[in-house]
Amino acid sequence: MTNIEDDAPRSLKGRTLFITGASRGIGKAIGLRAARDGANIVIVAKTTAPHPKLPGTIHTAAEEIEAAGGKALACAVDIRFEDQIQKAVARAVDTFGGIDILVNNASAISLTGTLDTRLNRYDLMHQVNTRGTFLCSQICIPSLLKSSNPHILNISPPLNIQAKWFAPHAAYTIAKYGMSLCVLGMAEEFREKGLAVNALWPQTIIATAAVMNLLGGQEVMKKSRRPEIMADAAHLILTRQSTVTTGNFFIDETVLRSAGMKDFAHYAFDPGAELMPDLFL
Repeated sequence: MTNIEDDAPRSLKGRTLFITGASRGIGKAIGLRAARDGANIVIVAKTTAPHPKLPGTIHTAAEEIEAAGGKALACAVDIRFEDQIQKAVARAVDTFGGIDILVNNASAISLTGTLDTRLNRYDLMHQVNTRGTFLCSQICIPSLLKSSNPHILNISPPLNIQAKWFAPHAAYTIAKYGMSLCVLGMAEEFREKGLAVNALWPQTIIATAAVMNLLGGQEVMKKSRRPEIMADAAHLILTRQSTVTTGNFFIDETVLRSAGMKDFAHYAFDPGAELMPDLFL
């Protein structure tokens, strides 16, 4: 893990970010942070109509992006399907002239043990998390290599091959670690071409729909931080020179501390609650 020094003014003005799972949560927060710089955000997600349990659509996210100062392109995409990704990438290039940054944020989760993990859920996690990350990277890389400062950022955990991270939910861990293994391989594969490939993971649980609906509801939400902490950390990573920032497994709080931040209270979902460490840490 590498520290990020605050060595220059940082801006994503005019850069084009292709963000999967960007209709809500961490993906949308990263897009909004970049939009405040004047970036172009390609919102890649499945949700085109309001969902009873999941707030936000690609269209409401686009409205928020543009209100924040960015330009938005909403693309209805299921990243399990190659042709849908290819069409979205082509639209992004036609609209904005290229792609500078890919954020592989889309993810499926099921914190179930081996006997309780349905095969269709196993398949979904691997198709979205590992395969989707690989496929989006594969399709975006030709455009990324034309950028002056190309980045891929996977929202995935640091690799730690200890049994305790696998035993409670082996299927999910394997799927998320697949995203991190993409970092390990692609960072080295494209190092000489100047493409940065990194991972970012939160120190604490992040207040998202997954926490509300799958991980314990309101009680766990109170112990969470807001997605903006991940967005601010991502901004620091993505504004670094790609040639010197690759192959890292960053933690959001560590990234921000290395840039001089000492007070994280404003990120707390409930300022008075004790924070809960995230999975894999």
